Amino acid sequence: MIINLVRIDDRLIHGQVTTVWTKEAKAERIIVVSDEVANDEIRSTLVKQAAPPGIKVSVISIDKAAAVYKNIKYEHDTVFYLFTNPTDVLRLIEAGVPIKDINIGGMSFKEGKKQITKAVSVDEHDVAAFRKMHEMGINLCLKVVITDPSVDFIKLLEQNFPH
Repeated sequence: MIINLVRIDDRLIHGQVTTVWTKEAKAERIIVVSDEVANDEIRSTLVKQAAPPGIKVSVISIDKAAAVYKNIKYEHDTVFYLFTNPTDVLRLIEAGVPIKDINIGGMSFKEGKKQITKAVSVDEHDVAAFRKMHEMGINLCLKVVITDPSVDFIKLLEQNFPH
C-alpha cells in the first residue's frame, strides 16, 4: 500500500477534505481508520456518502487497517488515511504501518480539552500520542487548509504543554 497522505480531522470527510485534500493526496481510496466510526453504522454510512466522486472510501477498525496494509493484494493501491485522533494513528503505527508524516487538520473542542489553535483542541492522551510519534521521528505538521503555512506542531504543543 502506498500512503500518500495521513490526516487527523475529526470531521472526517467534509468540504475541505472532498475538494482540496483528496486532490492533494492523489489517492485512489480514502481509508477512515477508527474503531469508533467503524462500529457506528450510521456514521460510517454518512462518511461514505460524503466521498468525492470517483474516490472509494473504506471505514475500518485499526486492527483491520493494519492487516489490510500488510496484504500484498493492495501493495500498489494509493491511500489517504483519515483519523479522528492521534491515539488511533499511534496504534496503527505500533501495529506496523510505516507512517512518516501526519497532517493535523481539525480536532474539535470538548470537555477536558485545551484549545491550542482555532481548529485544534487536545487533551493529555492526545499530547502523549503526539509526543510519542515525534520521538519516533514522525513529522507532525499543522495545516488546517491547504493554503495555510505549515506549522511545526510539536513546537506549538510544547508552548501549550511544557514538560
